[in-house]
Amino acid sequence: MAILPIRRAGDPVLREKARRVRTIDSSIHKLIEDMWETMYDAPGVGLAAPQIGVSLRVVVIEVPDHERVALINPEIVKRSGERHVDEGCLSVPGFRGEIIRSVKVLAKGIDPKTGKEIRIRAENDLMAEALEHEIDHVNGILYIDYLPTPDALMPLRDAPEVGS
Repeated sequence: MAILPIRRAGDPVLREKARRVRTIDSSIHKLIEDMWETMYDAPGVGLAAPQIGVSLRVVVIEVPDHERVALINPEIVKRSGERHVDEGCLSVPGFRGEIIRSVKVLAKGIDPKTGKEIRIRAENDLMAEALEHEIDHVNGILYIDYLPTPDALMPLRDAPEVGS
């Protein structure tokens, strides 16, 4: 396992739509282990493969009150409602911004351990936010894209710290 450098806003890999994983092999399992280690070291609650320079549709998430999850080829199946959240990102260090995320989120992806599709439901919590945030990453979207103006980005000293 390795702690890998986290790519920052401005790096082109963060703006690419990541490629689907065709085969879950030892290289994908190693990638996921490296992602866990990198996320914990950062520290964050989620990480997408593009954030470490790998343009594949792989995400890892661990938030309180939920089991940790790694997803291959994740997608949002359904979302509803709107809520304001104060969000940060390991690829935009030192800043936070208030954006709108969904209240309810249903996501699906492949469990790398079993190779079977799983679905994750989350409502009005950090897991719902993290699912949308990390799946945005594999689609080349950063949370700052949702800010009304660049001036809405706040330095961390003005906001609580939690990133993904």
